[in-house]
Amino acid sequence: MKLMVTAVGYGNAEAIAGRSAGSVGLISNGDLAYITCQSAQWQSTCAVLTSQCTNQAEKESGLVRAESGNGKLDKFDQDATFKETFKDLVTLPKPLSISDLSKPPTHGFRLKVAYQGVPGAYSELAAAKAYPDCEAVPCEQFEAAFQAVELWLSDRAVLPIENSLGGSIHRNYDLLLRHRLHIVGEVQIAVHHCLLGLPGVKKEHLRRVISHPQALAQCEYTLSKMGVAREAVDDTAGAAQFIAANGLYDTGAIASHRAAEIYGLDILADGIQDDSGNVTRFLMLAREPIIPRTDRRFKTSIVFALEEEPGALFKALSAFALRNINLTKIESRPQKNRPLRVVDDTNHGIAKYFEYLFYIDFEASMADPRAQNALGQLQEFAGFLRVLGSYPMDMTPIAPALQNIS
Repeated sequence: MKLMVTAVGYGNAEAIAGRSAGSVGLISNGDLAYITCQSAQWQSTCAVLTSQCTNQAEKESGLVRAESGNGKLDKFDQDATFKETFKDLVTLPKPLSISDLSKPPTHGFRLKVAYQGVPGAYSELAAAKAYPDCEAVPCEQFEAAFQAVELWLSDRAVLPIENSLGGSIHRNYDLLLRHRLHIVGEVQIAVHHCLLGLPGVKKEHLRRVISHPQALAQCEYTLSKMGVAREAVDDTAGAAQFIAANGLYDTGAIASHRAAEIYGLDILADGIQDDSGNVTRFLMLAREPIIPRTDRRFKTSIVFALEEEPGALFKALSAFALRNINLTKIESRPQKNRPLRVVDDTNHGIAKYFEYLFYIDFEASMADPRAQNALGQLQEFAGFLRVLGSYPMDMTPIAPALQNIS
């Protein structure tokens, strides 16, 4: 229903207002009577319109009920009217209290953690240790795991950065610089390699063994004694999956216990790594950094570049040594955009220098004044400096890679 509202006497009232503007307070009896009459007409019109609006609103909201014999709504209709009027109020969000803010957030879903490989990979075991009860998200390549977090397809990523036998995973050092993710934690896992094959196959029947290049290198002694060919693939669990999918009776895989369970393979030999102290360190990555603290042991990872001059690296490292800060890792990687620097010295000819980036891990939190002062000194002569993350050290016992993931 459209309501046509007409301002009764609006023009006359405006004229009176204009006259009174020149002589405030000088309103004649005739004008006062006219205003009183127009006011009465306006109030009458408003009353009619109000009644019409009320009736229309009641009809549209369904609040008009059939009257009982005495002309009033009975108690049932009154209760129904009340319930219908306020039924939507119970669904409104409850205001947060102080006690609500002290509780950990619950989002109603499992944390998604990206890792490189397929189910059964050691990276999946690391994700389970870093984030228990998480939803592990397999990725084909390390690059895909980084992008999964950046594109909000995953909440975290867990990626290997170094192994006690094979050394650093250089690809991930390069990706740390290329992407803008932050290191928020670390986790270490003992790697326990097994030789897997199809059911019924004996170790003597194998002519070839496939696995990740580092896994093959870590089992060099055992493979040499077997006299088998070796073939590198993207990951250990992927090797087990490939054998099971293609029914390769003459091929074995080096992978974990869990990979054997997932892909229905037999364990032909257990613990075939050359060194029992085989540990891989993984980094936990997120879109946002965590707040550094000093109430527990922290580690900070940085990357920087130096100008070529005598003693440049010594000066950089002395910023930490002078403050009694322990360095746990130092890694150099060539700069991708400028791998060489050519220097023209008329006395000694033309010299070519490699341009390096230096990755350093040190035992201190960014909340520690010592770390802040050390980076302040380093920044004075470093051409480039970036903090990759300040995060808690993994002080838990190293978990063997034998456990199942629920």
